This record gives sequence, structure tokens and C-alpha cells, in this order.
Amino acid sequence: MAEEQQQGVKASASVDPTPLAVAEMGKSSDPLPTSIPSWFTPKRLLFIFCVINMLNYIDRGAIASNGVNGSRRTCSKSGKCIPASGIQGEFNLNNFKDGILSSAFMVGLLISSPVFASLAKSVNPFRLIGIGLSVWTTAVVGCGFSFNFWFISVCRMLVGVGEASFISLAAPFIDDNAPVSQKSSWLGIFYMCIPTGFAVGYVYGGVVGKHLGWRYAFWGEAILMLPFAILGFVMKPLQLKDTKVSSGKDSTLSTKEEFSDKSSKKNSELKGQLFDPNQFPRFAKDMKVLLCEKVFVVNVLGYIAYNFVIGAYSYWGPKAGYFIYNMRNADMIFGGMTIFCGILGTLAGGFVLDFMSTSISNAFKLLSVATFIGAVFCFTAFCLKSMYAFLALFAVGELLVFATQGPVNFVCLHCVKPSLRPLSMAISTVCIHIFGDVPSSPLVGVLQDKVNNWRMTALILTAILFPAAGIWFIGILLHGVDRFEEDSEGRVTKTERSNTTSFLEGKAAEQREPLAEP
Repeated sequence: MAEEQQQGVKASASVDPTPLAVAEMGKSSDPLPTSIPSWFTPKRLLFIFCVINMLNYIDRGAIASNGVNGSRRTCSKSGKCIPASGIQGEFNLNNFKDGILSSAFMVGLLISSPVFASLAKSVNPFRLIGIGLSVWTTAVVGCGFSFNFWFISVCRMLVGVGEASFISLAAPFIDDNAPVSQKSSWLGIFYMCIPTGFAVGYVYGGVVGKHLGWRYAFWGEAILMLPFAILGFVMKPLQLKDTKVSSGKDSTLSTKEEFSDKSSKKNSELKGQLFDPNQFPRFAKDMKVLLCEKVFVVNVLGYIAYNFVIGAYSYWGPKAGYFIYNMRNADMIFGGMTIFCGILGTLAGGFVLDFMSTSISNAFKLLSVATFIGAVFCFTAFCLKSMYAFLALFAVGELLVFATQGPVNFVCLHCVKPSLRPLSMAISTVCIHIFGDVPSSPLVGVLQDKVNNWRMTALILTAILFPAAGIWFIGILLHGVDRFEEDSEGRVTKTERSNTTSFLEGKAAEQREPLAEP
């Protein structure tokens, strides 16, 4: 009898010890899961997301590098000609068309982001990520086989589908599982992969494009991404906070079900939800709530102006450096500097916000001050004629400008209730691209074709950082409310955010036995 009681205690210790959870499990007839995805701890999930994010932006950096992007055939007055190279040279593209290649992904991103964000409420998000990354991998392979401008443009559009499936879902997962005192730091680590990925892409594209040809750069990216696309289909199901439709049942029960294998009945219900006609009115209602949130709107407006500059920097930076300062190894110089400044600046922004205490008001303070001072350094750098003086000041400016990545996405995640976070990230991503870096690259190309002066073009572009700092300053005056702990009905939940984390960090569970009744 004593042994049976001890076994009952051990069995109950392996289950959620809260009385509510025990009561719900006693009522439920569903079998408990036989295993827990113990390998996918929060830190490992963060690592996986960071690698995927970096590969995504390595692709962006590679297509902007001189080794892959190349240049058209040019001849000097003395008759000395530089042969055509890369994509621009092979397809004989002017700067406007060349800039379109950096923006074409927006078509897929614009169409897919709201769809993936909406489906995340009823479909396992990791399956959505797997689908998106599969499309991304196929599209990148197609870029390597491109035979004209229009074909590679279509492939670049499909690349946006992969980013849409990933970027709107990864950040909420990270914010769910990050320690309370390190949320901004974890987001900073994740978004550090953007400048780092761009920089690595410059170097990668320069090396591979020079030695093997620009097509091999795309094929290499596809090989690296393929395992992560497969991982999205084989991972154990994980749910986002407050995205499980529980039909009024207690949230503890839905938490317990997050990791259970779906029965055929539940699978058919989920499939039916994919085409639920009520999803469209629900999406319209969510969009109305999101766009009425002043903090979200101000944050995104500042982010658009900021991304307009950063997008053009990332695409035209190596080429501008080559022509302004005669940088023979512009890919390597810009790549190395951006890797260092991107890592240090992005991490510093997250840690500084955590040190200040993570609040929406403090995030706006950091955004406005860092962007303004960074703009001063970058603008001054382009006024100098010495390459070494330029690199020194521009590096400081990059450090400050990249410090915004953690805080700006913290605001996006915390100014709305948890059920709207995937949509908040999706709409933010769509807006900063469609109004930011998508038009900036072609417009800067048109401006350069018009003025034919890379220094003047760079100064005009850099000046746009000042309005970005001003818009974020307005956010300080709004006194935004952190809505992270609100449930889908606007009530503040008392459930600790470690619910999902405890499942992720738990050890593999043994076969569980039913609890003996007292």
C-alpha cells in the first residue's frame, strides 16, 4: 500500500502540480502525452530562430554584394573598359531595375504575412514556418537558375513568402519564452541577426561570386536552409500565448493540450478552420483594433522612415563605398564593419532597455535618442573625404542606429494584447518593407542616375533618419500601456508566463499512469 502511494506521488510530481491542472486532468478523458519535446528548450529555440533569421538576411546581403550583384560594362574616356559582372552585368540592368531586385520579395511578403499571422491562431505555427521556408528554399534555387530579369524577379517575390511565415511568428515565440528580466535582450539577440546576416552576406557573396560565380551563392543558401525547412514539419507542436481557441474552457486545459498528439477529429476541425468564413470578419476586426492603437501606429511610422534608410544602405552601401572612397574590397570592408557594429549595437540596445526597465516609454526614449545621435555621426561621415575618418564616424553611427532593433520590436509586441502579436509583427513587417526599404532601393537608384554623385545621394538618404527620431520622440508623450498580460478578452491574466517554458525545459516524461482517486 505504501509503495502504491509513493508511485502515485511520483506520477503526480511529473504533471503540472497546480490543483486546477490536476482537477482538469481528472475530468478529461483525453490521454496525456507520452513525451515532451525536452530538446527544444527556450535557448535552443532562440538559437534555431537566430540561424534561420541570419540565413534570410545573408541572402539579402549576398544579392547586394559586388560579387553577386556586379555591375554593367563601363568604359572610361581613355578607352579602358571594365567588363560586365554579376546579375546586373549579365542581364544588363540599369540602377532602377537593379534596385527592383532588392524589393521584389515584398510582393510575396505583402500577400503572405497577414495570412500566416491569421492562421497562427488555429494551426501549429511551426508547420506554417516549414511551409514558408520550403517555398523560400525553392525560390532561392530558382534564382540560381535564372535566365532573365523577369524570372529572377519572380523568384525574389517568392522569397518573401518564406520571410512572411517566419518573421511574424518567431518574435512572439521568443517573447513568450524569454526570462521576464531579459525580454528585450533576447529580442536584441534575435534582431542582431539582421545586420549580421547582411554583413555576412556581403562577404559570402563577394567570395563565392568571385571564385565560383553568382549563381552558386544562391544554391549554397538553399542547401543551408533546407534542414530548417524540414525541421518545421517534424518538430513537436508548440503554441503561442493566447492563440489556442479553447471555446471558453479554462486556459490551463489548452496549455496541457499544446503538446499532445492531435486526434483525427481535432485534425479535421483544424483543417476546417483553414477555410472558416468567419476568419475574414475576425481578421478585419483585429486590423481595426491594431490600427486604432496609437502607440503601434507611431512606432511603425518611425520604423518605416528608419528602414527606408537602412534598406538603401544595405543594398547600395558597398557600391557607394567603392565609388566615393575607391574601396577595392568594399564587400569585405562594409561586411566586416557591419558585423561588428550590428552585433555590438543590437545587443547593447536590448541590454540598455533591460537596464532602464523594459517599458514602452523607455523604449521610445532609447529609439529617439539613439537614432538622432546615430544620424549625426553617419551624416558627418559622408561629408568627409578621408576614407579612414569616414569609417570611424560611420562605425559609431551604425552602433547607435542598430541599437533600435530590440526596443522597436519590444513596442510592437507589448502595445497589443497577446492574441494580436503575430498580426502586429506581420503588419509591422509589411509596412516597413512596402513603405520603407522596398521603394528606397529603386528610388535611390533613380536619384543616383539623376545626380550621378554617390556622396550627394548618400547625404540625402541619411537625412531621413532625423524625421525617424522625431516620430519616435512623439511616442514618449503617448504613455503606452504594456498589454502583454492581457488575455483575449482584455482581462489581466494571473497565469505565469513560464507555462510554455516549463514544457519546453522539462525532461522527457515517462509513460504516465492515471492518478488514483483519494
